[in-house]
Amino acid sequence: MRPYPIKCVSIVIPVYNEEQSLPELLRRTEAACLQLQHEFEIILVDDGSRDDSAQILQDAAEREGSPVVAVILNRNYGQHAAIMAGFEQCKGDVIITLDADLQNPPEEIPRMVAQAELGYDVVATVRSNRQDSAWRRWPSRLINLAVQRSTGVAMSDYGCMLRAYRRTIVDAMLACRERSTFIPILANSFARHTTEILVEHAEREHGESKYSPMRLINLMFDLITCMTTTPLRLLSILGFSMAALGALFALMLIVLRLIFGATWAGNGSFVLFAVLFVFTGGQFIGMGLLGEYLGRMYSDVRARPRFFIEKVLRSQPASPAPVVTVDGLTSTVSDQVSP
Repeated sequence: MRPYPIKCVSIVIPVYNEEQSLPELLRRTEAACLQLQHEFEIILVDDGSRDDSAQILQDAAEREGSPVVAVILNRNYGQHAAIMAGFEQCKGDVIITLDADLQNPPEEIPRMVAQAELGYDVVATVRSNRQDSAWRRWPSRLINLAVQRSTGVAMSDYGCMLRAYRRTIVDAMLACRERSTFIPILANSFARHTTEILVEHAEREHGESKYSPMRLINLMFDLITCMTTTPLRLLSILGFSMAALGALFALMLIVLRLIFGATWAGNGSFVLFAVLFVFTGGQFIGMGLLGEYLGRMYSDVRARPRFFIEKVLRSQPASPAPVVTVDGLTSTVSDQVSP
């Protein structure tokens, strides 16, 4: 692993109904980035907010010399789609994703950039002393466990979006055109060198979490179905297992009937169960194979745009003074204005 030279750092922040948190978020994020020895930009993506979040972002981007880039989506597409929209607009060698609720402090940005400079493709984070309620923590743990078992991607905290990605990893993710995308898993599928660091976690001061327990469960199913065909394969494995057990049961009944006679076999009732197991297993096998083909076709035809960007606002540099040439001498208009 070699050191990774960095010229520019991009911070991508999805925003949805966070008008109360935005002023503090902008102040703290810019202060943290000023500690870097690199050029930086802060890309905030409004994901169809219904409050004044979009206007606050536009005002921040229109300030002269502002590092803020405001990306306004026409409606709500979800956190991960909003981040992908921000990825399309960023220019950094290292891209850091951050939530807008300030539960993960922006002050961790210099640490993450330092880790990325060591040569890591992905710098993940683990929330220490997590401040969420039990109703948030336990569903999140179940999702982490289910995703680890289903995808085989070993990560400690899938729910923490404070992460740093190398430019090549972001470009690879942008090249994937599927509609349902879970960024941490997708990034790890392209990464060679990854690491995790502990970060602080604060209580939410404004607003409410956008992920209810039911939405977390829905997210788990989205993750599993969009990142792996393991459930379909498990269905096929279950079918093969049931069919094999049914065949063994039937063979055992034949042997025991020859030994103990027809009365022991229950006048054919046990044989009926064996046949039922075999045919039920066959049905599961067929359903699993059909699901495999449908899953592959579904993966191939998902070509709709993940989002639609309404507008992008950046701070415009001051226009240079016009140049005037008189008798071979070049000067600007300001030079010719007498005090």
